[in-house]
Amino acid sequence: MGGGVIGHDPAMMRLMPMLLLAALAGAGCSPVGVAVGAGATAGIAVAQERSVGDAISDLSIKTELNALMIGRDPTLFSDVSLDVIEGRVLMTGDVKTPDDRVEAVKLAWQIEGVKEVINELQVTDRGGIANYLQDAWISTRLRSNLTFDREIAAINYNIETVNGVVYLIGIAQNQPELDRVLAHARTISHVEKVVSHVRLKGANPP
Repeated sequence: MGGGVIGHDPAMMRLMPMLLLAALAGAGCSPVGVAVGAGATAGIAVAQERSVGDAISDLSIKTELNALMIGRDPTLFSDVSLDVIEGRVLMTGDVKTPDDRVEAVKLAWQIEGVKEVINELQVTDRGGIANYLQDAWISTRLRSNLTFDREIAAINYNIETVNGVVYLIGIAQNQPELDRVLAHARTISHVEKVVSHVRLKGANPP
């Protein structure tokens, strides 16, 4: 990503707000903090297709994995984005070497409750602030489009965009809904590819 002022470095912009979370998880401390996080997650889960128990377990997996990554390599932590749905861990972002991809997956499988690891990490130095901002714009635009589409339960979808590739994970109400989501994603400017890891409601979770 390159150096420079923290406020203009995409990796640092993502890293700073997560440092405290990972530190708390790594220390196994602050029951109050854990309770607050679990409470907020439970509140959101009420409106989602996944159960409250799954949502809290997913938060625990994500927090523990972030802690493992920052303990192993802060650069790996800053380069990898995580989405966890029903124990399925989606890894996105761009890393420096193939070994980084392998290491991230190994860390994920160390955590109890992980049922699947979906490795969508790109090995590239493409990055940069302009690319980061464009990806963020795509994700924000897609989130807005899904939210205002009354035929889509947008809260059930997680969105990540890396170098113009949109990654989706979540639970679709049915195939027509998922088709609408994919259509929204494909019609946004600068989207190069759409990759779906969404499962249909009623299908057996992993």
